Amino acid sequence: MKNFLLFGLALLLFSCHKEVKKDAATTEKKCDTTSGKKLEMYQMTEMALLMEQMYVDNKRLKERIIKGDTIGTFPQHFLKIHTATMTDESENDAFFKEQAAKYIKAQQLIYADPKNAKEHFNNGVDACLNCHEQKCGGPIPRIKKLYIKV
Repeated sequence: MKNFLLFGLALLLFSCHKEVKKDAATTEKKCDTTSGKKLEMYQMTEMALLMEQMYVDNKRLKERIIKGDTIGTFPQHFLKIHTATMTDESENDAFFKEQAAKYIKAQQLIYADPKNAKEHFNNGVDACLNCHEQKCGGPIPRIKKLYIKV
């Protein structure tokens, strides 16, 4: 009886084993590096890098404002918004320049008038949203998370 159980168990284990056969043609297609196509890494533009840095800086600033900590000094690298290269230079039009100026003004007011930092901070977020609603909508959900609820 014991031998019968062992035999049955062995039979069960070996019968469930599936042999995986690799098709050489399929494998070659997945690993084909001779097709002549070059893979290119995405390079962020100066503006994209700057906006990512501004987002991180503003997340930190938001926390300092909420906690009532000292705000510090205006980050001078924000001024690069006027000169940073964009993916499409035609996007650096009058509308963008106007929104960038509003954003910088709101940011500078946070540091100049810390008593009203929440209001100035949210005005800066508004400037971001107003521009991104017209130019590049992708980061809008992320930007909205920056608002300080009053």
